Amino acid sequence: MRAATGTEIHLKLPPEWSADFLRGIIDAAPEGIVICAVGAADRAVVYANAAFERLTGYTAAELLGSDLRRLQGDDREQDGRIRLRQALEQHTGARAVLRNYRKDGSPFWNEVLIEPIRDAAGAVTHFAGFHRDVGEFPRATGARTTAGLPAWMREDRLTGLYGRGYFEELLRHDWQDALREKRTLSVLMFDFVALGAYNDTFGRHAGDACIRRLAGVISACFRRGSDLVARWDGGTLVALARNAEPAGLEAFAHMITQRVLGQRIHHPRAAPGKYVAISACVATLQPTAKLQPENLLRGAERALQRARADQSGRIVTAGAKDFA
Repeated sequence: MRAATGTEIHLKLPPEWSADFLRGIIDAAPEGIVICAVGAADRAVVYANAAFERLTGYTAAELLGSDLRRLQGDDREQDGRIRLRQALEQHTGARAVLRNYRKDGSPFWNEVLIEPIRDAAGAVTHFAGFHRDVGEFPRATGARTTAGLPAWMREDRLTGLYGRGYFEELLRHDWQDALREKRTLSVLMFDFVALGAYNDTFGRHAGDACIRRLAGVISACFRRGSDLVARWDGGTLVALARNAEPAGLEAFAHMITQRVLGQRIHHPRAAPGKYVAISACVATLQPTAKLQPENLLRGAERALQRARADQSGRIVTAGAKDFA
């Protein structure tokens, strides 16, 4: 068994825990669980629990010996599906949100986590898949309606915000909606100025505590239920402002930087002031058939890199060349 940190844990199971007993535990699980054999053709299903039957409408008997591609129907061109396939080929774990279809044809968003199962010699023999219906949330209902999802599948542990992977998945869904509706999408990024110097001065734990505090300040500024705030990496946060007017976003970003300064968190190695500050960027793009969500994120990262350059809490708006 492997813990979330990647450390091997060896448990000695009680002798009375038979295979039937363990199967009963898995069948009682609230989320869908499927076991697929690596050596079988197309990684065929060898086990599906009761929750997976309820989730998909297929009985275990219908699934055994077949693969799970039927859940995508003809909807095969999905980034999440590509990511899962690569993980299967490389014998690693992965997570993705997929557009899936039940036996009756009804669509649903399926949050999938796959993990390899190894034998005593360390060889991967099976994959376990954990499946959860996230309904219509990624398309329409906003960022704060996912309390039913387990935290480890959606949250950044340090800040309690959404994690980067989940943010990217939701951006892809919003991108398709914006493409269909011919509207723009805007991403804002915020970066802790001189985080390395802060950590060197006060220690890593103090830096993490400061990041958590900044995350609370910044996320509180995005009050609309449709906004989405996540931790990107390190001391960088990212926000998706749905249905926002692009013309006012730079002023909005400026307000957020001032609110952070207003916390007056002492930072003796910050310049020009002696308080923690953030740099920020704004990137707005209208989706087209030739563009991808990665273009929008690339534009935001390039603009933020310029904002970081002078270490003074600068705000930069992405230009056309940033998205190329």
